[in-house]
Amino acid sequence: MSRFWSRLTHELRPYVPGEQPNMMELVKLNTNESPFGPSPRVLEAIRGEAADTLRLYPDPQATALRAALATYHHVRPEQVFVGNGSDEVLAHVFTALLKHDAPLLFPDITYSFYPVYCRLFGIAYEAVPLDQAMQIRVADYRRPAGALIIPNPNAPTGIALSRAEIVTLLDEHPDAPVVIDEAYVDFGAETAIPLVATYPNLLVVQTMSKSRALAGLRVGYAIGDADLIEALTRVKDSFNSYPVGRPGQAGAIASLEDEAYFQQSRARVIEGRERLNRGLVRLGFEVLPSCANFVFARHPAHEGAALAAALRQRAVIVRHFSAPRIHDFLRISVGTDGQIDRLLSALSDILDNAPAAAVRAAL
Repeated sequence: MSRFWSRLTHELRPYVPGEQPNMMELVKLNTNESPFGPSPRVLEAIRGEAADTLRLYPDPQATALRAALATYHHVRPEQVFVGNGSDEVLAHVFTALLKHDAPLLFPDITYSFYPVYCRLFGIAYEAVPLDQAMQIRVADYRRPAGALIIPNPNAPTGIALSRAEIVTLLDEHPDAPVVIDEAYVDFGAETAIPLVATYPNLLVVQTMSKSRALAGLRVGYAIGDADLIEALTRVKDSFNSYPVGRPGQAGAIASLEDEAYFQQSRARVIEGRERLNRGLVRLGFEVLPSCANFVFARHPAHEGAALAAALRQRAVIVRHFSAPRIHDFLRISVGTDGQIDRLLSALSDILDNAPAAAVRAAL
């Protein structure tokens, strides 16, 4: 710490991103990246931007990308906002829409950036507990609120709400912004985007990092009523008018234009998730029902931290959270068939050769 830090900096507890280790022959299943590369058309479009025009700023309104997203999602361009990954979009959402006199509501077990943003921007919030099955209960949100933000599917659980349940949330909070964070929606959940036409308080946030394999490109977006989008644009232009570079805009448009590749890739991830589920269940794990590109699982006889450490010794990286309700769970990203085989083989070896007491002692 430095005496030159502001009081705010001293009080921050930053988000801790998933580790990006440099290990030989690593099976990396900790950050929910796609196991498959992006569309070849994306790579071609990005290469096309590697030209003299990089000396020029990108279109600050991302006009062509917003138009492409509007066409894809059957909305108007003025209903689309883009940013440098969905994390930046969410940061603008918290600033523009979620700070009110009444508290912001979101689940107690959810994307851990939400409380970080609340502390950063001075937003009062209440964390609403998941039920014993680790599910969001819509009835628990039937209380006064300044705004709501719900990930669907939730992370790290992977469990999704139905569109009908989203409608219930909207109907019960007509005077509050309701944000649905759909980072993983393409892997089996119902998007809320069709509801935007009916509910002016609804904003839906998506990303191209997961299902479109563009985590390294950093493109996220929001869709909602034009008045909500205007609020986001006002915040963006008070912070950074050029958040998405020329390669990012071109690559994102190319991804939207290759629907066949997108559908094939997401189907392969869903197939891999079900294969991973079956393998974990055979090894005695409890696996929550996931609609994401990861699973959330625990073994009744072994601590999550010990299993994660034992896997790491075998060059397999998964995500472990130390929060009390979920400390025995592992969040495991869906990998290729070969990566899934390596994971399951490593877990089988750990479980066969280390009784629960020994694994716990490894901590």
